[in-house]
Amino acid sequence: QVQLVESGGGSVQAGGSLRLSCAASGYTYSNYCMGWFRQAPGKEREGVAAVRTRGGTTYYADSIQGRFTVSLDNANYTLYLQMNSLKPEDTAMYYCAAGRPLCHGLAPYYNVNYWGKGTLVTISS
Repeated sequence: QVQLVESGGGSVQAGGSLRLSCAASGYTYSNYCMGWFRQAPGKEREGVAAVRTRGGTTYYADSIQGRFTVSLDNANYTLYLQMNSLKPEDTAMYYCAAGRPLCHGLAPYYNVNYWGKGTLVTISS
């Protein structure tokens, strides 16, 4: 079955960096696009970044544009999110996602097919 396993979360001070990874397995990799979502306490899950597994087109939320970079290692079926210039408002659980709606941008979370269990990112001021 589809498995998405995140790693790389942690606690850093504002202005710092983190790199999240998501290892994908259990499906034909090129059938789905991938992305990152996040959910802060009391808030709805929101799309952060998405990328096409064919072609590599990327999509970003306005709130992280210019600070975060999403990338794929197609040879190893791994998705990354490089996060720089982190802010306290970036604090959230970050989830890896896979699904065809992500091929067209930051799809609503309820349209996404598959999820990882999440990795916690905490940014202190």
